[in-house]
Amino acid sequence: MTKTNTINILLVEDDPNLLMVLQDFLELSLYNVITASDGLEGLAAFKKNDINLCILDVMLPKLDGFSLADKIRKLDLQIPIIFLTAKSLKEDKLKGFAHGCDDYITKPFSTEELHLRIKAIMRRCASGGFQQEEKRKKIYTIGNFTLDVDNLVLHSSFGDQTLTRKEAALLELLCEHKNQVLTRVEAQEKVWGDSDYFIGRSMDVFIVKLRRYLKEDPKVSITNIHGVGFKLLVKD
Repeated sequence: MTKTNTINILLVEDDPNLLMVLQDFLELSLYNVITASDGLEGLAAFKKNDINLCILDVMLPKLDGFSLADKIRKLDLQIPIIFLTAKSLKEDKLKGFAHGCDDYITKPFSTEELHLRIKAIMRRCASGGFQQEEKRKKIYTIGNFTLDVDNLVLHSSFGDQTLTRKEAALLELLCEHKNQVLTRVEAQEKVWGDSDYFIGRSMDVFIVKLRRYLKEDPKVSITNIHGVGFKLLVKD
């Protein structure tokens, strides 16, 4: 069968039977699949190939999935990552989102569910992760900082901070609501494309990161509005 889809998926799974089943299904769905059976092999495959999306088992030999994701993120901040795991504890899912995953699937799962999640992630990536307006402002001033959304950089006299796609999208939404409340629901739906408990907790991790990036300017802060959302405060 000739593949018409140009999406290259890195699939890292140490269970040979599951690896074979997932590879066959994804290739039948017209994805190009590069496989690896341990973390180090997966990292080498990522470096060697032009990957569009990673599917990583968490419990991998030689280098676990979380550590592999961290190393991949250092090479490509924007690459979408899906974690596969046999664990369903909230703490494990939160840890996955803290390591920058875009989705988290608990085994056992259906191949159709995986396919739908892949399509949803790639659709969000194609749209920049959130709804864009035709005349959207590209540069925002935040106290002593300047947010360059398109280049994913937060400039300041304290130094430049490279942002992930979701960090830039979330900070842009906060800028558009500067000194006003940005509701949790709006932020989740526009940046993550959905809203549930785990996405909400993931967003909290991103808010903590943004606060750390902005902490050098005492005139700038991100406050919690309990039960509602967040507010980017910029004092004149």
